[in-house]
Amino acid sequence: MNLETVIGLEIHIQLNTKSTTFCSCSTEFGAPPNSHTCPVCLGLPGALPVLNGEVIRKAVAAGLALNAKVEERSIFARKNYFYPDLPKAYQISQYELPINTGGQVRIVTSEGKEKYIRITRAHLEEDAGKLVHDENPQGPSYVDLNRCGVPLLEIVTEPDIRDPDEAYCFLVAIKEIMQYAGVSECNMEKGELRVDVNISLRKLGEEKLGVKQEIKNMNSFANVKRALEYEVKRQTKLLRSGEKLVQQTRLFDANKNATVPMRSKEEAQDYRYFPDPDLVPMVLIEKDIDKMKDALPELPEDKRKRFVKQYGLTEYDAANLCTNLKMANYFEEAVKGYEKPKKVANWMLNEQAFEIDQPTVNPEMLRELFDLMDRGVISGKIAKDVFAEMMSSGESASHIVESRGLKQVSDEGALEKVIFEVIAENAQVVEELRGGKDKAFGFLVGQVMKKTKGKANPKLVNKMLKEKIGG
Repeated sequence: MNLETVIGLEIHIQLNTKSTTFCSCSTEFGAPPNSHTCPVCLGLPGALPVLNGEVIRKAVAAGLALNAKVEERSIFARKNYFYPDLPKAYQISQYELPINTGGQVRIVTSEGKEKYIRITRAHLEEDAGKLVHDENPQGPSYVDLNRCGVPLLEIVTEPDIRDPDEAYCFLVAIKEIMQYAGVSECNMEKGELRVDVNISLRKLGEEKLGVKQEIKNMNSFANVKRALEYEVKRQTKLLRSGEKLVQQTRLFDANKNATVPMRSKEEAQDYRYFPDPDLVPMVLIEKDIDKMKDALPELPEDKRKRFVKQYGLTEYDAANLCTNLKMANYFEEAVKGYEKPKKVANWMLNEQAFEIDQPTVNPEMLRELFDLMDRGVISGKIAKDVFAEMMSSGESASHIVESRGLKQVSDEGALEKVIFEVIAENAQVVEELRGGKDKAFGFLVGQVMKKTKGKANPKLVNKMLKEKIGG
């Protein structure tokens, strides 16, 4: 029996507003438990929510970046369920009339296949609190309500994804788009991006979807891929053995590399959605949506294309630089007034010591390092050592080179003496070279570099060695 995998994703993005969705409580991460709460986000009697205008602007920007239709009229509903971290016993969300509908995102899989994943909706809702469990399984659990009311954008896809790799690539694309649009940092360690996965299998060629399994609260793209790979194998085995699947919600155990049952899956009717009586419909004006569209920053796909055209980079290098907005911005700063952008790109992508999150080497400092190499003051090999020192100390390249005596030796008289020593000490190697054994030349160059402690100008060493041996 040939089976087809069908995957849909529900991605929760925390919008980076300073205050929460319906009150003025701070959204700052890491504050003492329950210190950012008020009667509104706790749902105390008599407290009324007031919609944060910045939440609307961020949601519209996200929708436009996803190629979605921004609806001029949308409403908030109450999604009712009981859980310890939900003090109101309902969540303010959007159901029938969301702020963003439709949309699509282009992905390129690890095999180079291009595909468009459709989006059903990208709606607003408020976040719930957080349960903190004791290390002892028999110990207590604690409730931290600081996260209550933090604005979330939930992006729901159509069931267009066909394998775990496509899911992974789509998540990477969504993270890039949200960061570029300026609506979220998408820091998964802080819970700013969380994923629920829906997966089912069906007979190849069938249109009807199979029995859905939902995997909740994934906070790692790698784990999403691992969980899906496990589910494909588990469901395939069950279906081929003739067993029936039951729709349920599951959790992923990273230690066991397996999903485990959590509960039977709820449907929309289980949440008893109804319009929130405390919130009026949200109405947007078309000209304001157009203004926000014009103000949208350059998005990842456009930036990649521009890097190829403007800087002459390969599509591969452009894609890697633009995966991280900080990396892309750093690159553009580093190449200002510098005529070798490819050299900068190669260094940033291949130098293992390079760090972008909190760089001690700013773009101007990196340009100075390249200038020293271009002028022959230091060799490429020495430059790597200088860069490592820059990363650890924060000192400039010129200061490190001067204070540590790392200037490249380009004096022909000094090099001639060393070259004659190397030729005299390796007479047999020289004869092999003259006899046509070209690899021996590299050995001689290495000996000269060793004697000069890596400071000799490599180009000059090559030139002079060839002249001396040929003579």
